[in-house]
Amino acid sequence: MSANDTGGPGVPVPRVLVVDDAVTVRAFSRRVLEGAGFAVDEAVNGIEGLERAMAAPPDLVIVDVNMRKMDGYTMLRVLRRDPALRDVPAIMISTESKDSDREQALLAGANWYIVKPPRPEVLVEAARLLTGQPLTAGGAP
Repeated sequence: MSANDTGGPGVPVPRVLVVDDAVTVRAFSRRVLEGAGFAVDEAVNGIEGLERAMAAPPDLVIVDVNMRKMDGYTMLRVLRRDPALRDVPAIMISTESKDSDREQALLAGANWYIVKPPRPEVLVEAARLLTGQPLTAGGAP
C-alpha cells in the first residue's frame, strides 16, 4: 500500500492482486472489489503474478488454478517460500469443485477456496475477512 492509497483520513485501502488468464474474470473481480473499496491490480498468469507481488506486495492475492505458463498451485507454493510474501493471504478460485481440488489448493498455500463463478458478496466477504476489513451488516457487502 502506498501512502496515497487511503479509504478516508488515515485509512489504508487494501490492495488485491487478481491473477487469472481470463480477461472477463479479471474485469469482474476488479469491478466487484473496487466497488467494495479495494484497490485492484491484475496479472494474466502465475509468473506475472509473482513478479507483481514481488515488486509491490499486495494485501491479498486472488489466483486462478488453471493458467498457462504457471498454474495457481505452483504460484502459491513459490509465493509461500518467499519471506516477504509468505504471509500474504490468498484466495484460490477455480471451476474445479471437488473436495480434493479444495484440499490441493489449501496444501499449496491458499487460505480460502471459491468455485467459479463467485457470487460478488462471497468474493467481497472473503476479501474483507482475509484483509481484516470490517464486514457489513449480516456479513454481506
